[in-house]
Amino acid sequence: MSENSRETVALKVDVDTFCGTRDGIPNLLRILDEFGVRATFYFSFGPDNSGKAVRRLLHKGFLAKMLRTKAPAMYGLKTMLYGTLLPAPMIGKGLPDVIRSVRDAGHEVGIHCWDHVDWHDHLHRFTPEQVEAALERAASTFESIFSCRARTSAAPGWTVSSASLEIQDAMGFAYCSDTRGDSPFYPVLAGKRFKTLQIPSTWPTMDELIGENGVTAATVNDVYLARLRPGLNVHTIHAELEGNAMIDTFRELLTALSKRGVRFITLREAANEYGASAPPCNVEMGTIAGRAMPVALQKP
Repeated sequence: MSENSRETVALKVDVDTFCGTRDGIPNLLRILDEFGVRATFYFSFGPDNSGKAVRRLLHKGFLAKMLRTKAPAMYGLKTMLYGTLLPAPMIGKGLPDVIRSVRDAGHEVGIHCWDHVDWHDHLHRFTPEQVEAALERAASTFESIFSCRARTSAAPGWTVSSASLEIQDAMGFAYCSDTRGDSPFYPVLAGKRFKTLQIPSTWPTMDELIGENGVTAATVNDVYLARLRPGLNVHTIHAELEGNAMIDTFRELLTALSKRGVRFITLREAANEYGASAPPCNVEMGTIAGRAMPVALQKP
């Protein structure tokens, strides 16, 4: 069996919040080291405005998602008040040593965003200049922490626009992971083919699964094992969940995958191995099960 057809999992770690950075990252580093797994971490660098996500109550299904996932218990009350009743802490400025520890532990690092809530909720209104300013601000903080330019980024909430894809091209990223889909591809949006390779997330996230169709914390890993396929599987986890409230469930998943003989790689390795044959595919914003707001979907 060739390496490309072997069951392979690339772990993508989104770090959205101040508390997820401070508390979730050290927990994840310990677990990943325990299993000898290297992952790709994407950091939010600016203000943690998580409390402002309350505006999403206007989106159908958002309140139901918060209730079925027990969001206050999973994310913590302080996080859900940041940017509203509590001041928004600055993540990159406040926790540079924690962020730097990820690279020092041998993992790949990249940009998630400057302001997670602002990008996720308002990208569709951003001018190209606003998109560029947000990415460059995150890139500047990344460079101040790691003393090098970022080579990859991943959009909050899998939210993209023609402007965001164009500016990523201009910034010279080696690849990005902004989409949901089946396999690596080059994005086509609004009739334009962009040059930065996309490595889409292929599995649903834990918060999309738990509470839907009878799935619980005790059975969610059964869903993942059933979805495991030959070739590349990309699993997005969150420092706020798998690094905190769902840490035992995540350890159980790594145990089960390791027993299956799964090969773990970073997204950089996935780009190198699977990118050469990647086709152009359309991208459109659409809905998926378990998520209230649209995400960027890979289409034929």
